Amino acid sequence: MSNNKPSGENQVEQLLIVEGSNDQHVVWALAKRHQLPQTFSVEIPEENNKRGGISLVLDRLRVELKRNKLKTLGIVIDADRNIDSQWQRIKDILVKSGYPIIPDHPQPEGWIQVLSDGVGRPKIGVWLMPNNQLPGILEDFVKALIPENDLLLAKAEAIIQEIEQEQLNRYSQVDHAKALIHTWLAWQKEPGQPMGQAITAKALQSDSAIAAKFVIWLNQLFNPIDQ
Repeated sequence: MSNNKPSGENQVEQLLIVEGSNDQHVVWALAKRHQLPQTFSVEIPEENNKRGGISLVLDRLRVELKRNKLKTLGIVIDADRNIDSQWQRIKDILVKSGYPIIPDHPQPEGWIQVLSDGVGRPKIGVWLMPNNQLPGILEDFVKALIPENDLLLAKAEAIIQEIEQEQLNRYSQVDHAKALIHTWLAWQKEPGQPMGQAITAKALQSDSAIAAKFVIWLNQLFNPIDQ
């Protein structure tokens, strides 16, 4: 069943679209740790038995931008290898949807735009993992939540480097960050805990600089003071 189409009268007015369940649970955990008001829904797009991924996020973005009752729309996606290319994909969709002033590059603090032209288009926000400035993925963001000078992180990095140098890794290089984070998580008090749960359990720091910046972006998008 697809949820890439608006359906019914009980749709949320404030929506954050993410690529997958790990993103969803990381957002939920950070929002809870920082006591954000529960004013928005965090959803993973689905279509034809497929769930998540950048293509479905962009498809859902196109659909939601046309929905009359939507007040606020945010998306969180991985920058992947080419952050400018990812940003341009989003920018092209927004320009076609009537958003007039979009920067050429992502903003370090996350991007938000409010239109006051009376047309009714939703307030829009975009965050590119990990930090709107560098290539990378969710796991690079999560790595920045590991406590400073953590000894197990150094061990995990050394082991990952060793197996890659010896070409023993069965994962592709693009998944390096995933391999590192999940190796580190496997060595915690509760081995193999998902990233969101590790934030809740305080194995990962919800008050790190990058987490604080992300939470500020969420709050400004969905809970602005003047709202």
